[in-house]
Amino acid sequence: MKDFPHSLAQKLAARQEQNALRKLSLANQLIDFASNDYLGFAKSEAIFTATHHHLVTNNSMINGATGSRLLSGNHTLYPTTEAFIANFHQSPSALLFNSGYDANVGFFSAVPQKGDYILFDELCHASIRDGIQLSNAKAYKFKHNDFEDLERLILKFQASENQHSTTIYVVTESVFSMDGDCPNIEELVTVSEKYNCYLVVDEAHALGVFGEKGEGLVQFLGLQQHFFARIVTFGKGLGCHGAVVLGSEELSSFLVNFARSFIYTTGLSPHSVATIDIAYQALNTKAAAIGELKERINFFNQEKNRFSLKPLFVRSKSAIQSAIIPGNANVKHIAQQLQEKGFDVKPILSPTVPAGQERLRFCLHSYNTEAQISEVLYCLSLLL
Repeated sequence: MKDFPHSLAQKLAARQEQNALRKLSLANQLIDFASNDYLGFAKSEAIFTATHHHLVTNNSMINGATGSRLLSGNHTLYPTTEAFIANFHQSPSALLFNSGYDANVGFFSAVPQKGDYILFDELCHASIRDGIQLSNAKAYKFKHNDFEDLERLILKFQASENQHSTTIYVVTESVFSMDGDCPNIEELVTVSEKYNCYLVVDEAHALGVFGEKGEGLVQFLGLQQHFFARIVTFGKGLGCHGAVVLGSEELSSFLVNFARSFIYTTGLSPHSVATIDIAYQALNTKAAAIGELKERINFFNQEKNRFSLKPLFVRSKSAIQSAIIPGNANVKHIAQQLQEKGFDVKPILSPTVPAGQERLRFCLHSYNTEAQISEVLYCLSLLL
């Protein structure tokens, strides 16, 4: 075997020197403040059993999709599941993708065209940025949740082009994955409609968290009709795999024809699609779990105040709570101490976040107890 390329070895060495080298770790038995399984659906025996029954009932006893959805992989569970999801989210159409990453890359690489503009929040997820990099449109970031800056950019590009022929896509997330904060969706709608922009939102961390049935923040606010597309992923609140793009029937047709991450990949297996279907049905019947999660979020915020930790944390009313502790070595050390005390709290290092913005990221769940929340924050207060 040839020697590992020197340029690659240098990059690994640099990560090691920065105390930022990523490594894979196995699952542990610590108290969970790390996973995105907000409602415990990933561990639900009821969902597991109901999924198996669903497959048997629908005579879908095969292990794989057998091909892309455009060839042999569009098995019968797909259209029924997409119809259920579209109805649940009050959307004309829903198109399933293999993952949130695939959905974002497929959408942003295919939909905005040459001559169009994409204006995206500077803290948007890597999958959105990767899709944008593959697009022929021009893309510019606006300051985080700063709609004055967004409006400045809109006016700039509309002035440089024919205002009536300029297509601008405005992109944000309803819950940002590293900060856990939310934009002012109502204000965003007002600005975008004032200038006839197309609104796109990633709701990955809002599904199962906001709304009476966990529909997401946009739908909770009753603003779904104002969005050109909503991208919802299932690896968080829904506890399974895959994603969906919600929008018009024309948008779904366009993605089927032009989104390369949809066209050129094997479809999800019947088991994966059945799990999505059953998990969505569980949202209709698990209002108690959604309510418990909201209570835990409120309690966590109260305890931050009690232990005088509020200044450390990014303001958040979501299941993601981030305490800024600068320095890779520093935040890793504190995370290790919390883990030694039995709490699975993960450090988020640069370059995942900007240098100086390293943090502990607490993920809250319906199954976390108030005693666990109090204890982990008490331990954190002693370590600072």
